[in-house]
Amino acid sequence: MIDRTGLAEFLRRRREALQPEDVGLPRGRRRRTSGLRREEVAALCHMSADYYARLERQRGPHPSEQMTASIAQGLHLSLDERDHLFRLAGHTPPARGADSEHVGPGLLRILDRLHDTPAEIVTELGETLRQTPLGIALTGYLTVYSGPARSIGYRWFTEPDTRKLYAPEDHALLTRVFVSGLRAVATLRGPGSRAARYADLLLARSAEFRRVWDDHEIGIRPHEVKHFVHPELGALELTCQTLLDPDQSHRLLVYTAAPGSESHEKLRLLSVVGARALR
Repeated sequence: MIDRTGLAEFLRRRREALQPEDVGLPRGRRRRTSGLRREEVAALCHMSADYYARLERQRGPHPSEQMTASIAQGLHLSLDERDHLFRLAGHTPPARGADSEHVGPGLLRILDRLHDTPAEIVTELGETLRQTPLGIALTGYLTVYSGPARSIGYRWFTEPDTRKLYAPEDHALLTRVFVSGLRAVATLRGPGSRAARYADLLLARSAEFRRVWDDHEIGIRPHEVKHFVHPELGALELTCQTLLDPDQSHRLLVYTAAPGSESHEKLRLLSVVGARALR
C-alpha cells in the first residue's frame, strides 16, 4: 500500500538536498529555491511537472514501478534510498546486482559534468543506460533499443549496420571481444541469466557467432584506442577510459582525443553536429 505522506516528505527532502550542479544544471542568478525546483526534478524524471507536484502534495495516481524507478534515477538516489522509495510507493524494490539498471549517484554525478565529452554508462552486457549529448552525437541514441538488441554485442551479430560505426580493420577483434565477453558473463551469472539467454539466441541466429563461440576464447580485451567512423565527420581515433561501479557492474566509458590531433578537432565539431541532431 502506498504511503502518500511518507512518499511526499521523502521526495521533498531529496529534492531540496539536490543542487543544480549536482545534476548538471546551471544555477542561474535569481534562484531562491532551496535545492531543485519541482519542474527541474520532473524533467530529470521524464514526467510532467504537474504529475510530480501532485506526488509531493500527497495527491495524484499511484506511481507505477516504472515511474518509481524513473523518479529514483532522476533524484540520483542511492540503492538504499531507491529501495525505500519503492516501499513508500507500495512496490517491492527491484533486485540489486548485475541485472539492476539503477545507475549509482556517483557515476551519474560524473556523467552530468561531462558536457564536452562523449561518454556513456553501460551494463556488463554492453547495454547503454545513459549517454552524454556528445555521446549521442558520436554513436546515435543507444538507449532506444529494447530486448536483446539493447546489447551492442547482440546487435553486432544481428544488425549489420552496427558495424558501420567502427573501422573495418577492427571488426575481427571486436567480434572476438564480444563473444569472449558474453561467454565470461554467462559463465559468471550461470544458466537462466540474461547473458546465457543472449548466448542461446545468438547461437540460433548467427553462424559467425557459433564459429567464434566454438573457439572458447576468454579474456579478449579491446584496444584502448577506438577507431570510429562517423557518418559526417569520418574517421575518429579516440581513447576509451573506463570507470567501474562494482556494486552494480556498470561502467562509465569516456572517449577522449589526443590534444592537437585531427580527432581532437573533430570532437569540437561533434558538438555542433550533436546540437543539430538533438534539435
